[in-house]
Amino acid sequence: MTPPEAVRIGIVSVSDRASSGVYEDKGLPALKDWLGRALINPLTFESRLIPDEQATISASLIELVAAGCDLVLTTGGTGPAPRDVTPDATLAVAHREMPGFGEQMRQISLRFVPTAILSRQCAVIRDKCLILNLPGQPKSIQETLEGLKAEDGATVVSGIFAAIPYCIDLIGGPYLENRDDVCKAFRTKNAQRPLRPQDAP
Repeated sequence: MTPPEAVRIGIVSVSDRASSGVYEDKGLPALKDWLGRALINPLTFESRLIPDEQATISASLIELVAAGCDLVLTTGGTGPAPRDVTPDATLAVAHREMPGFGEQMRQISLRFVPTAILSRQCAVIRDKCLILNLPGQPKSIQETLEGLKAEDGATVVSGIFAAIPYCIDLIGGPYLENRDDVCKAFRTKNAQRPLRPQDAP
């Protein structure tokens, strides 16, 4: 059996205060930790900590895609405040929009707070890279990616990561292999590869 394919992931934390050193950024460590637990693939991270400046965010996303990232995740700057411009910067570099991701992220967050409808999170494709906007708080990042589970472990609401590996397949990226105990991904039957021994039931 061939080893898992290497994956390059861009992670971008957007925050005026964290980028200027006013407080410690928690978004980048949260993303690295969750992705490291969720994926079997060897991972290379390209990290950026930048202010809420639309031109800077767009330039960073273009740079990460050009550097060969298969997936780019941003955190922060998705609300309606004047300085929340991450979705605007993301849409500005899009070749195609993927609205279902934003819809599902808001559905997950609405389980906790009614103000989730104020989020403007979006997802787009640029070249062969999927770019997604995530919330700013580590707990919300995990809930958005992983979904919600009942006490017995049954899935109540699917997280968005369930659809990410197959999406990356469809746009010509590497085959992402995840750990089902963290987040079970969905692929059509003809897109699935044989399970590795440690993942077989």
